[in-house]
Amino acid sequence: MLDTFDAERLGQLGPDDLSDSLERGSIVYFPQSPVPLPAAEELSFLRQELPGLLKLKNVSYHPEAGSVRGLDSDDAELVQRVSRILKSVSDDIAGFLTAAAPRLTDDWTVGTCSFRPIQERGRNLDAHASNELVHIDAGAYGATNGDRILRFFINVNPDEDRVWASKGSFNDLLRSHGPRARLKYESAGKDYLSKGPLDHLWSGLVKGLSRAGMPTAKVLDSSPFDREMRRFHNYMKDTPAFQQEQSGHEEFRFPPFSAWMVFTDTVSHACLSGQHAFVHTSIVRLENCRLPELAPINLLRQAAVSG
Repeated sequence: MLDTFDAERLGQLGPDDLSDSLERGSIVYFPQSPVPLPAAEELSFLRQELPGLLKLKNVSYHPEAGSVRGLDSDDAELVQRVSRILKSVSDDIAGFLTAAAPRLTDDWTVGTCSFRPIQERGRNLDAHASNELVHIDAGAYGATNGDRILRFFINVNPDEDRVWASKGSFNDLLRSHGPRARLKYESAGKDYLSKGPLDHLWSGLVKGLSRAGMPTAKVLDSSPFDREMRRFHNYMKDTPAFQQEQSGHEEFRFPPFSAWMVFTDTVSHACLSGQHAFVHTSIVRLENCRLPELAPINLLRQAAVSG
């Protein structure tokens, strides 16, 4: 599942090497981050001072609004400093991906760039909020409508690995757990993921609010596909038997200053431990994919036809 791109391999990179690996369900791993990191002083600030300034579990830069969320502080200078750091990291990751995986970044949506300063292990969060439980991602920023969720991670802890677990790809889990999760494809036709009139009406209202100066309103959007993915996401997190089974279970260690990226709607994942990481999220258009038959929306459609 881990596909390693070291400096030598990156130097020989073809235009579709990274994107094909992602679409096939690999975790694309960089032993050394290919993206420049903030200065040591800025990293020290994020690690040492930021944990005491949070009101949410992460601090995130939202490019659509040009704002930072998650800080429990009205200090304008501090907010500006965090915003500047995260925007710079976001821009550098987007720049790397645009150069290294040009097919995927055509007319994509660059989402949040967050810093996660809290130790993931033992946080005792509600299941749906916990990163320690294996899951697939669903409904990033409202409705994806079948587009892909791409996340890029950098471990900036100088001493500790970030430890992940996976139980396999969406396709593997759909076959073994789709019926148990009561996904609707078993009793539906091939068009069951198509948006109906009410979905179109709601999406139009949300789009209107976004254009009227409320860019974050898009998180209210939904679609039959995103609801089906949310159902699978919740089943995984709410089912202890699924979390405990060893079938397909793998663990991965990402050392300090390494980076990795993955289609998190395709690869099941959990963060078992780790502290201090950047996470960059983007939405890649399904039509940009060279292997669209491997995308979750098309796997669900195929399951509905064959089931």
